[in-house]
Amino acid sequence: MKKSRPDENEDFFERVYEIARRIPYGKVTTYGLIASAIGTPGAAKMVGWALNKSFSAIPFVPAHRVVNRNGFLTGKKYFGASNVMADLLKSEGVEVENDRIVNFKELLWNPETNI
Repeated sequence: MKKSRPDENEDFFERVYEIARRIPYGKVTTYGLIASAIGTPGAAKMVGWALNKSFSAIPFVPAHRVVNRNGFLTGKKYFGASNVMADLLKSEGVEVENDRIVNFKELLWNPETNI
């Protein structure tokens, strides 16, 4: 397995953050769609890892708008309290029930077709 250099990780993180910052208010996307949009299909877990490190990034990265491919809030544990991610989404008018986006398909924003 190839070991990545720190600057490669920073570049990957910045590409993830750039896409995440474009997710419209009240919409969501997935880790996998971001991975595909930045040319690294199959790197959904790495996208999640990058977003976990985004809380101190400037400008702000709306990581709460990124969910798994089925609309579940799988990253919620990284927001401190377990309800923070859902509360942020709800504040944008996104309905969340049992840690899953209601009307997920209607709210899904695909960066490859919208950028």
